[in-house]
Amino acid sequence: MTFSNQARIVELHKQAAHAHMTAAASHDKSDHLTAHELSQKAHELSMEALRLAKEQAKQARES
Repeated sequence: MTFSNQARIVELHKQAAHAHMTAAASHDKSDHLTAHELSQKAHELSMEALRLAKEQAKQARES
């Protein structure tokens, strides 16, 4: 796994964590629509990070 790919995966995880925290804050303020949208974005970022990590693991096994 190259450093740049690892860095991208880490960045996606950080962005997802930030979106989750922001969603929680929005939910606490009774802004449920924004909270839902942010939770959805966090999920999408997490899934992209997972996809990239799996792709990198597969490439590492094949090389």
